[in-house]
Amino acid sequence: MSVDMVEDGQDEDNSGYGGCEGPDAMYVKLISSDGHEFIVKREHALMSGTIKAMLSGPGQFSENETNEIHFREIPSHVLQKVCMYFTYKARYTNSSTEIPEFPIPPQIALELLMAANFLDC
Repeated sequence: MSVDMVEDGQDEDNSGYGGCEGPDAMYVKLISSDGHEFIVKREHALMSGTIKAMLSGPGQFSENETNEIHFREIPSHVLQKVCMYFTYKARYTNSSTEIPEFPIPPQIALELLMAANFLDC
């Protein structure tokens, strides 16, 4: 099992950055169907309507639980691209700079479309 940080310049030990523990955690852990873990900023992950509903549901997470979401139908190569899109969207939403194209490899386009539909993002 591997841990992938989507943010540039951060390592696996994100304790200095707030961590994934508790309801006010700065990060959430998204786990793909093949066991890869992606730690992303909570504010970025909340751009997904589905993730937002999962994390804000009543009684979902207590302070001692980690904010982890397991996606049984989304493989790591697709979830990685979804996480990259969260960062892209956060960076360029309401931006006055020119928005670059978000590249999508044709071989994952259909899987990515299905994941985006499920995640409402």
